[in-house]
Amino acid sequence: MSGRFIGDDPGDIVTVLMTGAGAPGASGIVRSLRRANGPAVRIVGVDMDPEAYGAALVDEFDTVPAGDDESYVPAMQAIVEREGVDVVLPLTTAELQPLAANRDALDATVMVSPTEALAVANDKASLYEFLEVEGFPSAPAFRRVRSEEAFVEAVEALGYPEQPVCFKPPVASGMRGFRVLDERTDRLTRLFEEKPERAVTTLAEVRPVLASADSFPELVVMEYLPGQEYSVDVLAMGDEVGPVVPRSRERTRAGITFSGTVERNEALIEQASAISRRLGLEYNVNIQFRYDADGTPKVIEINPRVAGTIVMCVGAGANLPHLGLQHALDNEVPPVDVAWGTRMSRYWTELFRSPDGDTYAVGPEFEDVSQR
Repeated sequence: MSGRFIGDDPGDIVTVLMTGAGAPGASGIVRSLRRANGPAVRIVGVDMDPEAYGAALVDEFDTVPAGDDESYVPAMQAIVEREGVDVVLPLTTAELQPLAANRDALDATVMVSPTEALAVANDKASLYEFLEVEGFPSAPAFRRVRSEEAFVEAVEALGYPEQPVCFKPPVASGMRGFRVLDERTDRLTRLFEEKPERAVTTLAEVRPVLASADSFPELVVMEYLPGQEYSVDVLAMGDEVGPVVPRSRERTRAGITFSGTVERNEALIEQASAISRRLGLEYNVNIQFRYDADGTPKVIEINPRVAGTIVMCVGAGANLPHLGLQHALDNEVPPVDVAWGTRMSRYWTELFRSPDGDTYAVGPEFEDVSQR
């Protein structure tokens, strides 16, 4: 595909196929792409759910099978051909590997890292091993376990019950399967004084649950990190990086940032840049860190895709989704002037669909939000 700057020619519209149109961050990413110079980006959204809210925000919408379904790639091929798609922008983790493995089958630029990089980034145990072997100070203490005996040994080796310890599946998205083992609070306190989404339990409570599985699930047991959590958005370019923007995760719900601040944290910028280059990541990626008790930032996970709260960077002057699109089109990525210290607060809004299929939002007056 020949490089061209979106917006130079008002008639030169680029068609983007965005997956995960029902993902929590989809609306912010749509707004980021449309924030470019002029009406230059045509967005085709897809999702497994025919009722995905993003259907009302994009120019065209279609449903697709799950990423691990054998009919997923053929369905994507058909949409790419029918809609004249230039760039495929995936928002969900489950679609990354099949898209990367079949990028040559799609007549479009696919904004996904190489399969080798994904194999490390998407598996937390492999990622922590990579960081440890490569000598990154941000490697957390961890154990990969495949049996109840190994699980208990790992939990105790990492300081439990004197210290809290975490565990999670090596491959999962959001907070699925994540728990903190902590003996410092009792069940009654957790029941009446803590919100139900707080993922705290004890070894005694979780062992019977794990033992009830037909086979013990593979898990990653890791040190508990009590400090501030950060997401670092990176425009990755293989052995180079473009803009790198850290942002604090001060208040979260179900793993989604609801308030935070864009911060010029040089230590995080340096670590995220080095990790991205060493792994050979491509396009928009997100690296999450949390500080340990000694003030050292440790990697929690890598999301090798555009992050759901990347809109925070856009609000601070760094439109990373649009810059990622420029990189995908082989255009020069211009420098950005980040307004460090910019804060974001997120709130709920609603989308309605009338009995005859019209979509609208409620504001000072009923507003038609359909783009189709």
